[in-house]
Amino acid sequence: MKRAQHPLDSGFDRNSTAADVARGIDLRGKRAIITGGHGGLGLETTRTLASAGADVLVLARNPAAARATLADLPGVEVDLLDLADQASVRACAGRFVGSGRKADIVICNAAVMANDESRVGNGWESQFGTNHLGHFALVNLLWPAIAPGARIVSLSSMGHHYSPMRWTDVQFEAGYDKWLAYGQSKTAIALFARHLDVLGRDAGVRSYSVHPGKIHTALQRHMALEEMQALGWLDAEGRLIDPSFKTPAQGAATTVWAATSPLLDGIGGVYCEDCDVAREEDLPAPSETGVRPYAVDAVQAERLWWLSAELTGINAFAGVTPGAA
Repeated sequence: MKRAQHPLDSGFDRNSTAADVARGIDLRGKRAIITGGHGGLGLETTRTLASAGADVLVLARNPAAARATLADLPGVEVDLLDLADQASVRACAGRFVGSGRKADIVICNAAVMANDESRVGNGWESQFGTNHLGHFALVNLLWPAIAPGARIVSLSSMGHHYSPMRWTDVQFEAGYDKWLAYGQSKTAIALFARHLDVLGRDAGVRSYSVHPGKIHTALQRHMALEEMQALGWLDAEGRLIDPSFKTPAQGAATTVWAATSPLLDGIGGVYCEDCDVAREEDLPAPSETGVRPYAVDAVQAERLWWLSAELTGINAFAGVTPGAA
């Protein structure tokens, strides 16, 4: 069944906040897992889900710092996860599965952006290896603990406009460009969500990718002040001046909408932005809105799934032949 990238007229827009879209949503008795849920967009997402009654497990590289930040939120716990370390991913998922609990919402939120060239795992380019392969492994390893009817939300971004999958040089062995690498990782995340929805559909598990918008958070920690000034984001004193940026509360809104909105019942595998399904647009240059066809392409999504399974040695759906996408 084709997944149409057509807005649903949700009633929300780019100015809506996470609290706006969660109003009237009752998550009591539900459990959410979120990576990086103690800072920036992740913190706003955690607060909103907890306020709606969910029990939230925040996965963080620095659990002590996360616990200190989240100490005033009831129903929130923290565990250790380093997405760049596959052993850490295995251990983290193993602890949750071993606890016998189930997850109703999984949010793949944590990421790195535009860092200098580095390698993780088995020589993988770090943005692809962390942003995509780390979450690919986590979700597959958590699969026995994913509740029927669960939603899995993965944070892509308009950064996917910068690059499709570079099938002939996925790991940037022929030369590194930090923005092309970031773009590929965000395309990979959208494709992951696309194919996961195909594989999980029979269990009632639906998957989405989202563009949260431009938000000034710690995600930009690898960028120099001068670079952000040259882009027109910050002024000479480092203050945000770009009016197209959202607040963290606005940035978290699409994540929360995808995780909870009844409008998405029966719909999955789509890329969302501004609290709605995004339009598929094939434009010649990067833009602030829309999803590129290559980021929601069924054939490329399945190809990436099998590559990711080969690289990580992890596939919860090994031997499963999915239905037509």
